[in-house]
Amino acid sequence: MADPLGDPLRHHGDVEVGDLLDLAVNVYAGARPDWLDAALLASLDQVGAYPSPTAAETALAGRHGVAPERVLATAGAAEAFSLVARLRPWRRPVMVHPQFTEPHAALLQAGRTVTEVVLPEPFVLDPALVPEDADLVVVGNPTNPTGVLHPASSLLALVRPERLVVVDEAFLDAVPGEPGSLVASGMAGVLVVRSLTKHWSIPGVRAGYAVGDPDLVAELRRGQVPWSVSAQASAAMVACSSPAALVESERRAREIAGWRAYLEDRLSALGIRHVASSAPFVLARVGDGVHARLRAAGVAVRRADTFPGLGPDWVRIAVRPPDVTERLVAALGAE
Repeated sequence: MADPLGDPLRHHGDVEVGDLLDLAVNVYAGARPDWLDAALLASLDQVGAYPSPTAAETALAGRHGVAPERVLATAGAAEAFSLVARLRPWRRPVMVHPQFTEPHAALLQAGRTVTEVVLPEPFVLDPALVPEDADLVVVGNPTNPTGVLHPASSLLALVRPERLVVVDEAFLDAVPGEPGSLVASGMAGVLVVRSLTKHWSIPGVRAGYAVGDPDLVAELRRGQVPWSVSAQASAAMVACSSPAALVESERRAREIAGWRAYLEDRLSALGIRHVASSAPFVLARVGDGVHARLRAAGVAVRRADTFPGLGPDWVRIAVRPPDVTERLVAALGAE
């Protein structure tokens, strides 16, 4: 897979934007709530002391109805993936592709050999495809970039003795009601990774967390760099766990669902094949050369050929309000 932008597994949509119309990055297209900005601003008063994640982990535990010892605050989901990669000398780690490539890259960086299980279109998880001897399985829900939401039963069917199943729920807060979440399952051998980056428009803060059984979380904590979670990230975690935040989160999720339905309808009207999505993005098979043509027209969508299992005819389109979607439609319809 040729990629002039660098290592395909390390490629992210933010490098594609520049001064183009941004439909490449899956950050919510709206202003942050005043209460979140106020919390971030107030956190500047704490930067004179070493940060502690205790308040953040307590707040996140309350938000999900789990014990605080089951929660590990991290510097974004990326840190959680690195901690998992270094956690044990994995014999056969499996990545269920196409999906977010950061955990795959982290495993390679840790010196592991990764087995790829590539799902055929329409990219629905089939637990039987995962080798029985896999001791680590990583899967997204909903999966980036396909937008497919897997039922909890399919994810739990992956659980085996001596196996860790990591479920990347980085976009589940953008799905109304957060169906299929395993955060509160309490099952040993399951680790859920979450992020606040996209839904709350704070990619620069690096706020994520992992939820698992207490022994597993303790193991991960021992491998964590001291003070990796900043005062700003901790403040964001506390603020985004409040009752007001849960109401706003659900409102945003329903708004995104409406925007996505509009995008999918417009793609269908153009005859563009796409995957039915539950996420704040849509994977579309627009054809070879369309990614570059859109760039020339001033529109950035995320190239998808850097995801194992997808080719240059696929792109991932971030969900935006209808007026922005119409600018994409105009560029797609232009000859």
